[in-house]
Amino acid sequence: MKFGDILSRLLKGSLVVFCLLAAPLLNGDTQLPFKVHDIRVEGLQRLPVERVYASLPIQAGDTVTRDQVVDAVQRLFASGNFEDVQLGRDGDDLVVIVAERPSIARIELSGNKSIDEENLRKGLTEAGLAEGEVFQRSTLEAIAGELERQYVSQGRYGADIKTEFVALPRNRVALKIEIYEGKAARIRNINIVGNELFDDEVLLDSFELHSSGFWSFIKGDDKYSREKLGGDLERLRSYYLDRGYINFSIESTQVSVTPDRRSVFITVNVAEGEQYTVNEVKLAGDLVVNENQLKPLLIVKKGQVFSQQLVTYTNDLIKRRLGNEGYTFAEVNGREHNANDKDHTVDVTFYVDPGRKVYVRRINFSGNTKTSDEVLRRELRQFEQAPANTSLVDLSRQRLQRLGYFSVVETDTPRVPNSDDLVDVNYSVQEQPSGSIGANVGFSDASGFIFGANVTQNNWRGSGNRVSFALSRSDIRDSYSFSHYNPYYTLDGVSRGFSMFYSKIDFDETSVASYAADRLGWSVTFGYPISEYSRLNFGATYEKTNITTGDYVAVDIDRFLMEKGDEFNEYKANVSLQTSTLNRGILPDRGWSSTIGVEVAAPVSDYSFYKVNWNGQKYFP
Repeated sequence: MKFGDILSRLLKGSLVVFCLLAAPLLNGDTQLPFKVHDIRVEGLQRLPVERVYASLPIQAGDTVTRDQVVDAVQRLFASGNFEDVQLGRDGDDLVVIVAERPSIARIELSGNKSIDEENLRKGLTEAGLAEGEVFQRSTLEAIAGELERQYVSQGRYGADIKTEFVALPRNRVALKIEIYEGKAARIRNINIVGNELFDDEVLLDSFELHSSGFWSFIKGDDKYSREKLGGDLERLRSYYLDRGYINFSIESTQVSVTPDRRSVFITVNVAEGEQYTVNEVKLAGDLVVNENQLKPLLIVKKGQVFSQQLVTYTNDLIKRRLGNEGYTFAEVNGREHNANDKDHTVDVTFYVDPGRKVYVRRINFSGNTKTSDEVLRRELRQFEQAPANTSLVDLSRQRLQRLGYFSVVETDTPRVPNSDDLVDVNYSVQEQPSGSIGANVGFSDASGFIFGANVTQNNWRGSGNRVSFALSRSDIRDSYSFSHYNPYYTLDGVSRGFSMFYSKIDFDETSVASYAADRLGWSVTFGYPISEYSRLNFGATYEKTNITTGDYVAVDIDRFLMEKGDEFNEYKANVSLQTSTLNRGILPDRGWSSTIGVEVAAPVSDYSFYKVNWNGQKYFP
């Protein structure tokens, strides 16, 4: 439970104490009853008089009785705005004399470290302690007590909370909450009593809490916490249930604190029981999917040692299968029953409640401040107005993640208000940089001044297109290139990419090479999706090359140029198969990718060749 919720409940559950002061109250038979001519309020400083009238059950013209006086005082106290309330009579006028509670001018906090100030102030506000609110001493005292209990639950038995309020002009107060958190008590020993089947070391290995050791000052795993101990006990219970001990129980838990409040000793008493195996596995309930399709999902098998983990896994598999049919909110509960204490067997039945079949009303995106909705929507496999399909919703999320434009992609499927068969699918994304820019400046004796720049953007202006261009210039060499890739050249996912390049070397200005090659060309590529993870690519390239030789050219190069000439026109064709299951477009940590390609020179080229290449990668968690 959050700290703010605890403080709010304290305020709602606090006792209201009514004080009825008696001078000069209407309590004599000579004063009551009487008919009220007018109502006069005295003592207000900050509050408008309408606040009093709103809580007062008496109006001008009413005949006041003793019961009405008591009811009026109680209602005014119950508003929480007043410390003192008196009702008196001045002729036929009813006089209401009040003393306002002070308002909170400011709240000063000090000493809090384990509970950050933002959360602490939020909790105080929810409990009614905020600047501008009416101050009630009982609420402050209750909060101080709750704070101490919170620190004790963290193992800080020496925590001390001091509260003080200082009166300020105009009926205001300043609250000071001084917190001494103390140090968390260290765990000296954790002892499990009653375990005969498994050693303490095996059972304690899954615990988050540990007794003090050499690395504890770094890990902090020897600091006692009630919440962490509760989690460790659940892990202990799961350890036995996953190994067939269905009657395992934690009999008691003792936490002993040393007199100096610096150390704790934890003792857990357990009863292990006997190990049970599975006798019969059944499906029950409303099986909207054919039973023969659900049976292969039953991971729990007859003759196996009972395992709660396998039961939970089977629940998830069946729910996912039902979700693929549109039953997004299906419930599946696997329960053991008919435990036979003689042969130590147990039956397991999975109860299926599919609920109503639901459809997608709308698909919404949030967080994509740069990327257009169209780029996200074309990756979806779940569509609006169609039955909600859990696998398609997840597949759509994975495809968005693989784009590389987003660091986080989260999915939510809330119900549509006032409808039990409609849901919205909400994708929340966090954009990340999807490009790079670089530049270089230099000087060398051979090339002179060198300048270069390159830009690559995988999500050009939020369109999902990849654009790249680069240039490099020096005294002897100029180079330029440009490329563009559209992954959705057609609506059905056919991609198109093209590039242009030019490179020229001024051979007269250099003496560092025996020959120079000037190149000019272009290429175009089309890709066709053949599955969710594979794409077949076809491409063509034209390249023109001019060779210029120097005085000391190598013999093999000179012989080649004499036979083939110094100008070449190449027409190349390529085909490749690309497959990728990587979970992210940038810095993946799961999945694999593979690309195999063949490139050949067309018969009309000045020379022929072929090239086969393959590259792949796989990530292991």
